[in-house]
Amino acid sequence: MKITRLTTYRIPPRWMLLKIETDAGVTGWGEPVIEGRAKTVEAAVHELSSFLIGQDPARINDLWQAMYRGGFYRGGPILMSAIAGVDQALWDIKGKVHNVPVYQLLGGLVRDRMKTYSWVGGDRPADVIAGIRRLREAGFDTFKMNGTEEFGMIASAKDVDAAVERIAEIRSAFGNQIEFGIDFHGRVAAPMAKVLLRELEQYRPLFVEEPVLAEQCEYYPQLAQSTSIPLAAGERMYSRFDFKRVFQQGGIAIVQPDLSHAGGISECIRIASMAEAHDVALAPHCPLGPVALAACLQVDFVSHNAVLQEQSMGIHYNKGAELLDYVVNRDDFTIVGGYIAPLPKPGLGVVIDEQRVEEASRNAPDWRNPLWRHQDGSVAEW
Repeated sequence: MKITRLTTYRIPPRWMLLKIETDAGVTGWGEPVIEGRAKTVEAAVHELSSFLIGQDPARINDLWQAMYRGGFYRGGPILMSAIAGVDQALWDIKGKVHNVPVYQLLGGLVRDRMKTYSWVGGDRPADVIAGIRRLREAGFDTFKMNGTEEFGMIASAKDVDAAVERIAEIRSAFGNQIEFGIDFHGRVAAPMAKVLLRELEQYRPLFVEEPVLAEQCEYYPQLAQSTSIPLAAGERMYSRFDFKRVFQQGGIAIVQPDLSHAGGISECIRIASMAEAHDVALAPHCPLGPVALAACLQVDFVSHNAVLQEQSMGIHYNKGAELLDYVVNRDDFTIVGGYIAPLPKPGLGVVIDEQRVEEASRNAPDWRNPLWRHQDGSVAEW
């Protein structure tokens, strides 16, 4: 069997899918994308085709190394996202050829169901209480929300109080009947992270995500020593080599590699194993589409340290399409009591509605994240 063709589809709301075809008629799907840089990743995917066309898709490890090491410059969000989507599609093909889910090829299940959580509150956290009540009716009991809006390097007491009061209201309204993580989203600089963590500690959030930007990861150990809140990070780390430095210095309790950004299933299995060796939990980042979620679940169901799975159903980014709009086997993605079962179908377990994808790709929006500014006009972290 040989790879014959790579086709990319940019689709609403901000996703891109990749179809890899073979001369045996078996196709695989991947989701290579950087939100807001889809066209750039698309170009990178097609540049990788010279390593892939005419090759045996079963040699996933060799093809991965060729894509990664075949160019002098490597790593980073664009190249690793391109590799990630290809890797997902190759595993999808392998599973279909052997007529088993990918998790069976990776050694089989370590759990029967996987805990998921839901976003609430939007970019500028608002109406969080009402949002949680609505999602609880859908069976969710675990949530994540943005912790702040724009936040200065040295923020005012008013801004700190606003962030803390929002969390206090949630705990007051729901007590310990729900769990929630707080995403600082890289908006909080190191001088204020310790302040916010101290103020939030009494409300016992499940974790605080990206307490500072990944490029400031040297602060993780210091922040961890100052708080009992588990710290999470990883969505802006793109290979085991990025994570290696974080594991070595400590401070992070939960790692969140993105299966569409960090080299795909092959690389994230390695990252998950590294995390387990350091007694660090795994909670893959996934505010993306159906193939990305399916890939995440393959890793979750074979990783003993996987504790939570993000998913994008109803997330505030979804304008023009929802997660299951492009999926034929929607029932396989049913979430019951906040848990999802292993996807039963071969490969990644997601059957893509190709006609819907092709139609949607004809008028795909060129999504960009907002550009925020502080009151003084300087650029703020979004």
